[in-house]
Amino acid sequence: MAQPQKRRRPESARRANRIIQSRTLLLLGVFGVLTFVLLFTKLYHWQITKHEELQSIAVRQQTLRTTVDASRGTIYDRNGTILAMSASAETIFLSPKEIMENEQDQDLIANGLAEILDMDAGEILKKMEKTNSQYEELKKKADDELADKVREFINENDLKGIFLRPTSKRSYPKGTLASQVIGFANDNGGAMGLEATYNDVLTGESGMVVTARDRDGRAVLYQYDQYFDAENGCDLQTTLDTTIQYYLEKGVQELEARFGTGKGATGIVMDVNTGAVLAMASLPTYDLNDPSVIYNDFLTAGMTEEEIIENATDLRNKQWRSKAINDTYEPGSTFKTLTLAMALEENVVDMNTSFYCGGNMTVEGQKIWCSKRTGHGQQDLSTAFANSCNPAFMNIGLRIGNAKFYQYMKDFGLMEKTGIDTTGEASGFANKEIEYSTLALACYAFGQNFNVTPIALLAAQCACVNGGYLYTPYLVEQITDQDGNVVSKHDATPIRQVISEETSALVREIMEHEVTDGTGKNGQVAGYRIGGKTGTADKVGGNVIVSFVCFAPADDPQVMMLLTLDEPNKWTGTYVSGGNMVAPVASSVMSEILPYLGIEPNYTAEELVGADKTVPNVVGLAKDAAIQKLAASGFGCRSVGSGDTVTDQTPAGGAIVPNSAEIILYLGAEKSTDKCIVPNVVGDSAATANQKIVNAGLIMGVSGATNASSSSVRAISQSVDPGTEVAAGTVVRVQFSDSSVRD
Repeated sequence: MAQPQKRRRPESARRANRIIQSRTLLLLGVFGVLTFVLLFTKLYHWQITKHEELQSIAVRQQTLRTTVDASRGTIYDRNGTILAMSASAETIFLSPKEIMENEQDQDLIANGLAEILDMDAGEILKKMEKTNSQYEELKKKADDELADKVREFINENDLKGIFLRPTSKRSYPKGTLASQVIGFANDNGGAMGLEATYNDVLTGESGMVVTARDRDGRAVLYQYDQYFDAENGCDLQTTLDTTIQYYLEKGVQELEARFGTGKGATGIVMDVNTGAVLAMASLPTYDLNDPSVIYNDFLTAGMTEEEIIENATDLRNKQWRSKAINDTYEPGSTFKTLTLAMALEENVVDMNTSFYCGGNMTVEGQKIWCSKRTGHGQQDLSTAFANSCNPAFMNIGLRIGNAKFYQYMKDFGLMEKTGIDTTGEASGFANKEIEYSTLALACYAFGQNFNVTPIALLAAQCACVNGGYLYTPYLVEQITDQDGNVVSKHDATPIRQVISEETSALVREIMEHEVTDGTGKNGQVAGYRIGGKTGTADKVGGNVIVSFVCFAPADDPQVMMLLTLDEPNKWTGTYVSGGNMVAPVASSVMSEILPYLGIEPNYTAEELVGADKTVPNVVGLAKDAAIQKLAASGFGCRSVGSGDTVTDQTPAGGAIVPNSAEIILYLGAEKSTDKCIVPNVVGDSAATANQKIVNAGLIMGVSGATNASSSSVRAISQSVDPGTEVAAGTVVRVQFSDSSVRD
């Protein structure tokens, strides 16, 4: 049987098949090339383009980086006393990854740390659930005691995954002292005051510790850590003097305690010849170590607990705010110093210029009253200033003229910020009417209808008495690095000379007369020539701000001080005025500041009687020799007993007492150990107060206005509370004030 013959495909079919094969191969080739290109591109991207980034990620996965905080710079006063410093502390944190890998008892860790750190155990357990994390913070800036307890807990239980990192926390050794000036720092850096203004300088640069880890995050054995040292911040040497600051704050607190209504008080002490701020205080205040706590009770008076919580933010802002820098007020009669300086410089008045005061003056149809409504009568320039006469100074203002008056206000720096190196400084402002209005000019001349900051007013007052030179007030003298090298130093070059040396000398003379014979007489300090000006300025609503500005010595000014009290209590029994309320307190403050600064007293013959002296030690001397020795020092004496030799004395040798004190000599008689009861002398004349204190076996020290011829001079305070038991011969210092003052 014949085999069937195999049929051949048509040529067209074979050609079609070859085309299909060719196209398939082509497509496969193109796909292969594309795949290769994509793969190559991806590999290039990962291995070349992203090499450094991936390498960095790999390094990070194999290392643990721990930040080492830089130590914040220290803030000092002018004498090197520390005001703010960084104390050692430690941050406590967990590594949930290590805790899991080492199969640690999580409940034990959570409960133990919760008890030590005063935390919720559940919160700690929740942090440990983040098992991919190597860093979960538990406590920032733990003190040494707390950190040691954590270490003890770790060691006792042989725990892993709990770490402590060295850091620092801000500490303020003086607590509330100069709180608004220094300010405070939080986790974000400086928040207020110098801490905020100089934050970049104080902060420094953080360091780092890099520890080698394996891919699972465990420490690699025998690998060394890398340390990148932190660069600590620079230090600030301020112009503040802690002793003067203490005296000033004591005075400001006394103002508020005696006459305040909770609206606050402020004070500034400035170097007349440089603008350096030696002290600055503001009430309410706060504790720098716990700034969120409402420190002053008068801020919360009459408020329920719920109301305190509801208003906490507002209350904190009030105590953090510096009234000396952040607030403006109408200066009142203290501004008359500047009006006086303008007029003398422009030669529109001189020492012989006469003014008549009938109790008021009408300007543009408006009657404006003097503080003495019956009028001062005829008076020369110095007397008009001493009387704080409004009509006289309205007349002076009109003589100066609107344009020149306004220009002087700008020249004295009152219409802008002073540029003091702290936060939140406000700017003074005037109404446009001062440029053309006669009524506005008349009111401005005695310090009403415009606003200034206390710091700007004091800088301008300094210019009036230092030869005419306006300085920028400042708080930081110099900045030093951690090696003690001076990075920068304040340049105390004056901004401009506003008035001449001759005019300034006349202003000093007239301001001294204001304190010796005018409304500032309660600001006198025995042994010192004081110049000053009182002020009582109206506020909207019928309240006032009372103030007193003073400087010393009057013939060679070194320091100047401004004290203000906002809305004094009208029902204290003291006439509401700067002369009655503020000047006596200023006298007390200056009586401490001036001797501290080494400014020697120079007593008049009248003041010498009663000046403080050191009691000589005469125990063991014969009676006549003892009497002679005491007399040589200005002391009188009386004796108890009939012996020939002094066996004891009161006050003891070395005590500092007024030289008018009578020294008791014991001649064989036994000295009494009985306590003396301090009498109440507030409201008494100087003679009556002295008699009471002597009769009680004590010694009276005197400050303030003590003109015995004036029936209006009365004791307003005493250094030891009535009823207190003290040793015989104790000095009770009594502040006297002339209640006839009306400004």
